[in-house]
Amino acid sequence: MTNAILTAERLLQTGAVQLSTTKPYTWSSGWKSPIYCDNRKLLSQPFTRDFIKSELCNILFENFPDGDLVAGVATAGIPWGAMVADQLKLPFIYVRPKPKEHGMGNQIEGMYETGQKAVIIEDLISTGKSSLLVANVLINQGVEVVGILSIFNYGFDSTEVEFKRAGIQLLSLTNYDALLSLSLQKEMILKEQHEILLRWKEDPANWTGVF
Repeated sequence: MTNAILTAERLLQTGAVQLSTTKPYTWSSGWKSPIYCDNRKLLSQPFTRDFIKSELCNILFENFPDGDLVAGVATAGIPWGAMVADQLKLPFIYVRPKPKEHGMGNQIEGMYETGQKAVIIEDLISTGKSSLLVANVLINQGVEVVGILSIFNYGFDSTEVEFKRAGIQLLSLTNYDALLSLSLQKEMILKEQHEILLRWKEDPANWTGVF
């Protein structure tokens, strides 16, 4: 099995990913979706958590060897980023979507220096807007963003375009296509359901959930 399939298998085993082609989920954005991914469930499974942490470390070490700072996206990316930074003995910071409205009003928490090269850790990528927002916050503070690393990626064409436009490399442990391939192979979904799930990915923003 490829690493993408192995990671997808763990997402399915732990219930982090739920598939439903008869009763769509509603995302916070208002999108209707036949899939819901909650990687916070992975944190409660010690052996799965360790596997994910190790895979994130391996990809960071192999693809971003010049990275000298790990940045977690608040809030879901914070635990994974902290674990990766601890394993690789790198400094860790995290970035909020907007500055605090009290205290020091920080948007970036932790210590960093201008010129450092950061790898951003996110739990999943859908549109990618939150991750790119964090990247821009860091860049505006003089930190170079060498890449963004996530556990799961929906793989929308529009997201790929946005990352290319920003000039930032995005890598993920697994993705939507690998997840569907494994689900079909394990007979967790039927061929008809597989086709519905593929159609959703083509235009998720305008998908109504009507089959």
